[in-house]
Amino acid sequence: MKYTTEKESNYTNLEHMSVHELLVNINKEDQSVALAVQKSILQIEALTTVIVDRMKKGGRLFYIGAGTSGRLGILDASECPPTFGVPHDWVIGLIAGGDTAIRKAVEFAEDDTEQGWKDLSEYSINEKDVLVGIAASGTTPYVIGALKAANEAGLATGCIVCNVGSPVASEANYAVEVVVGPEFVTGSTRMKAGTAQKMVLNMITTATMIQLGRVKGNKMVDMQLSNNKLVARGVRMIVEETGATEHLAAELLEKYGSVRAAIAHYNN
Repeated sequence: MKYTTEKESNYTNLEHMSVHELLVNINKEDQSVALAVQKSILQIEALTTVIVDRMKKGGRLFYIGAGTSGRLGILDASECPPTFGVPHDWVIGLIAGGDTAIRKAVEFAEDDTEQGWKDLSEYSINEKDVLVGIAASGTTPYVIGALKAANEAGLATGCIVCNVGSPVASEANYAVEVVVGPEFVTGSTRMKAGTAQKMVLNMITTATMIQLGRVKGNKMVDMQLSNNKLVARGVRMIVEETGATEHLAAELLEKYGSVRAAIAHYNN
């Protein structure tokens, strides 16, 4: 079976295109990604609903993948603590080959069907948690093995793939299949498939954190104040929410250490 992620590009003789032609055509292909994601909204909703339910009960969200897919999971997981002020162990991303593979490909790491569950076991993963496998092709052995073991252990399982009817999707309780079609460079799933995965991951964690009460109105009131830009943003949020002067807002933020706490103390 030849999956769409491996089909020939709609373009040929790429090396004869000008820089302008290359950029225009890549952008043309990218415009189809959001529409592909839109078609999978109900699948994304089903997976996100389960994640919210499990996390409200103390469960965690795990992402697992190889290559670009694994890196995207780690990226999304790493952005949750600074954005939403949650502990680092609420959302965890794992990649085939370990941390080395984040920057440099580890040969054949994705072909091990047992290593995924071994990696997850280091986190005492259990039936309260949710495991989401990320694999553009939907054929990655590392991910398939992890999902299969997770199902046997009673976890809720999901996946984000870019083909229909893949082995990864068949192992997931809640499969998200975003079919973006052939890549501009044949088989280069870091492109449209990667963009689709990034979009879905953002949707899942953002919706989940909002449901968990980590956003007020439309603001990141629990964000970490880790640099001057974010402190300034925090001050603006307090001013907008309370009507306090900028000077008072800055004092409240410094005193209470978070936007949420500063707003609460002002309103009291």
